[in-house]
Amino acid sequence: MIDAGWLNIGSLILGLVAWIIPIINLAGDKKQKNMKWIALSIISFSACAIAICLQIFYNLHLVKIEDWAALGDTMRGVAVASTVLVIVTILLNALTLFLYRDRGAL
Repeated sequence: MIDAGWLNIGSLILGLVAWIIPIINLAGDKKQKNMKWIALSIISFSACAIAICLQIFYNLHLVKIEDWAALGDTMRGVAVASTVLVIVTILLNALTLFLYRDRGAL
């Protein structure tokens, strides 16, 4: 069975993926027709959602093993980190939408 600690590592990696994808997309050549930006934005939002789901599964693990102290100690940090992840992901993808909106989706 997979150790529950991997849920946190997976969440961190997917959170970084959710930010890195739009940053790479924004850093690309704006003059070149980049027709993959919509798919990349969907992947970015999906990575963000899965990262948050992994944190929920980790909290479920803490409830199942009845580690109330760990749950109480980490919930504020998880809530803040999840909020930051969602806000930054939305802002980065909104900026991508703003820059690429006239380029088409094909």
